[in-house]
Amino acid sequence: MAESATFNSRARVLSGMRPTGKLHLGNYMGALKNWVEMQDEYECYFFIADWHALTSDYADPSQIVPNTIDVMLDYLAAGLDPARTVLFQQSRILQHAELHLLFSMVTPLGWLERVPTYKEQQENLTGKDLSTYGFLGYPLLQAADILIYQPQYVPVGQDQAAHVELTREVARRFNQFYKLDGREVLPEPQVLLTRSPKLPGTDGRKMSKSYGNTILITDPEPVVRKKLKPMVTDPARVRRIDPGDPDKCPVGDLHKVFSSAETMAKVYEGCRTAGIGCIECKSWAADALVQILNPIQERRAKYTEADAADILEDGSNRARERAEQTMTDVRAAMQISPPGRCTGSGCHT
Repeated sequence: MAESATFNSRARVLSGMRPTGKLHLGNYMGALKNWVEMQDEYECYFFIADWHALTSDYADPSQIVPNTIDVMLDYLAAGLDPARTVLFQQSRILQHAELHLLFSMVTPLGWLERVPTYKEQQENLTGKDLSTYGFLGYPLLQAADILIYQPQYVPVGQDQAAHVELTREVARRFNQFYKLDGREVLPEPQVLLTRSPKLPGTDGRKMSKSYGNTILITDPEPVVRKKLKPMVTDPARVRRIDPGDPDKCPVGDLHKVFSSAETMAKVYEGCRTAGIGCIECKSWAADALVQILNPIQERRAKYTEADAADILEDGSNRARERAEQTMTDVRAAMQISPPGRCTGSGCHT
């Protein structure tokens, strides 16, 4: 009982990821590592956003279920602890969809059209038809995902801050129209900016599953080394004898995140004097990556898919209880009945 009281007295945080494939180092450094560090300080809710995966993969949803289990295993491998954190699956909590529907009635269309990632992803993901309401409206579903748990903070990188600001605007608009006994129902969450180091993919662009340039946190050492060998480097180093600059090299960016100060000194000295070749430099980067990945992969091996499914079931049950508390207040404030329940003279028994 004392442990529960202590847990609930902490500030609450919430975040999630889409199950569009196995997670990569960018996911780990930009989110998972930060989430793991939050577990002792905050009341944590972290979920797998499987409905959000449909915004881009609606034409072939066959991989969403297996990807959900894979992402759950990656969560556990990174160090998220179901005894300290509520880990759940978005689609198991129907209250998310209910709140999203209610928000859609009061949210101006222009608010969704101006979200920065809307046009950006349409331009980058040219191989997919993204001219759907689901894609336009996913920030509103995201607002429902957040506000239904009434977190004080949403941990995000700088590039996701605009989504949280939309969530705050939606909460303000809802509270403007609807109150419960004179009080506002949906508190506005604050952005909790987290460390999100620059992490290039093997082609030099931002590491992303969409670009196919990732190093997965499940990649064994031989695969890591194979992926790094053709990685783009400083374009000034055309020949082995040409000096380069690690500050202009994607491999140098990897070193800055993962390598020791001693290795970094060797990289700067060797690259700028052409004392080392790019292959040797990439080998040192691979050494650093493997040191990070090995303990993650060892933790992952301790869990089975059945373990992941059980943890998702338990966490989703806990999340559903909390979500329903919010929806009870939302329905009361809007003077509407719960789904599936008929009231009034028009009902049939």
